Amino acid sequence: MMLDLRVLNYFLTVAREESITHAAEALHLSQPTLSRQLRDMEEMLGKELMIRGPRRITLTEEGLFLKKRAEEILSLASHTEQELRSDDTELNGNIRIGSAESDSVRFIMQTAHKLQSHYKNLHFHVTSGDGQAIMEALDKGLIDVAVVYGHVDTEKYEVLPCPYTDHWGLLLQRSHPLAAREAIRPQDLWSENLILSQQVLQANSHGNKLQTWIKKPFAELNIQATYNLAYNASLMVREGLGSCIMLEKIINVPPYDPELCFRLLDPLLEDTLFIVWKRFQIFSKGTQQFIHLLKEEAEKISQL
Repeated sequence: MMLDLRVLNYFLTVAREESITHAAEALHLSQPTLSRQLRDMEEMLGKELMIRGPRRITLTEEGLFLKKRAEEILSLASHTEQELRSDDTELNGNIRIGSAESDSVRFIMQTAHKLQSHYKNLHFHVTSGDGQAIMEALDKGLIDVAVVYGHVDTEKYEVLPCPYTDHWGLLLQRSHPLAAREAIRPQDLWSENLILSQQVLQANSHGNKLQTWIKKPFAELNIQATYNLAYNASLMVREGLGSCIMLEKIINVPPYDPELCFRLLDPLLEDTLFIVWKRFQIFSKGTQQFIHLLKEEAEKISQL
């Protein structure tokens, strides 16, 4: 027997509502019918998926695993159905992008707007995250295009370098002594309290370039905190946890900001964002046209 998409949806509803009663109401089912469907699924899998307490339903470890997989399965099923039902006479449907945080993402959004201005029924859905999570989503078919930094396997993926370049720098409190500098040198950071992106510390990330620039292993630095979202990192800096090494323009720091300032690294450290999709992937016509336009626009900019 195979998992039924309908029953997976029942399971997710119960997980969300934490109640058989409330889930049954949301699904317009009787409680006995819903309970029986879930029991049958547990028996089929040979696993207890939820603990039925007197006040609320909680998921077991196996239930949490199934919840994550069910969300992915139902998302992929929905996207597949939308593509099959789409009208071939006009570009429409959904294009799903997983993206790192970067000012260079502006290029991708400009291209998306240019395409959408001609095809109003084409919709874009952007999920932000670190490179590892985004590439996992790409491999599972949960997104169509990944936008990442760092090493990409060109035998497995098609890769289009973004035509713009990003620069590394230091976000720090304006009252910090280093704020008086026009640029930050490697030795300036050897004894500083630092905040780094979690992605930078991962293998095969763009952190390799940063570690080469700083001339010391990350393990020998005073890394006081890590972050996943740049806005949270800016709050860490404001509250004095440390100074944050990040890419320029991810956080808007106006010249008159009384608390924060941004200084570029010296020597200048550049990085390139990569637009990635799976080789030999069969895409919807909308996604095909989007990738084609990205290539065209990148070529135009490179010739300027």
